[in-house]
Amino acid sequence: MSTEHPLGVDFGGSGIKGAPVDLDRGDFAADRLRIETPQPSTPEAVAEVLAELVGSFDGDSSPVGVTVPGVVRGGVVSTAANIDSSWIGVDAAELFSHATGRPVSAVNDADAAGLAESRYGAARGQRGLVIVTTLGTGIGSALLLDGVLVPNSELGHIEIDGRVGEKWAANSAREAEDLSWGDWAARLTTYYRTLERLLVPDLFVVGGGVSKHADKFLPMVDIPTPIIPALLRNKAGIIGAALHATGSA
Repeated sequence: MSTEHPLGVDFGGSGIKGAPVDLDRGDFAADRLRIETPQPSTPEAVAEVLAELVGSFDGDSSPVGVTVPGVVRGGVVSTAANIDSSWIGVDAAELFSHATGRPVSAVNDADAAGLAESRYGAARGQRGLVIVTTLGTGIGSALLLDGVLVPNSELGHIEIDGRVGEKWAANSAREAEDLSWGDWAARLTTYYRTLERLLVPDLFVVGGGVSKHADKFLPMVDIPTPIIPALLRNKAGIIGAALHATGSA
């Protein structure tokens, strides 16, 4: 399988998914491939799987962008809240480039989703401050000012009434505590009101897998700022990673 398009790879807790991306259309240029995330998901194990996945798209040397569920500064992973702690201090971009033989950039997973939603999705053309949140195991966040990313915001880790926000308001908390949509929406209202007080955004975009059920909870989130579901959903990480890899984000 070959492509002239940049390759986006989304490194998640259960799967590592990749596809070439047509940046003119903001969509996959070929079918997505998925390989199970190794356990434990150490840097060396993930790099081996990444090399296998990238090798499935042979025939060119186009850049590769990879999402990482942690703070990424200059390609180096600084935090590991939801991945193996051995990632801290690892130059993911260098590791992946060596493993694949291709130029690779690394970007925070929520930042990648934010880039994609800003360029092609729910926040396309939006001026001012946009906060994209991904509700899943934790809460990822991306800040975009007039479409320009302010990286590594990590707003899921803010403290609310003595609790880490994502431990209390993420979709994983809803599932673990068997919360009703209404009870969860009340928690999200508190969470988003806290962000409003800190940053006064012009728009919230809500992503993550649960966004496909947005009609069940977003209308009950009681905040003055417009809040809308993401459009790209599980494609956002791959598309944003490819966009980041080209340096055109």
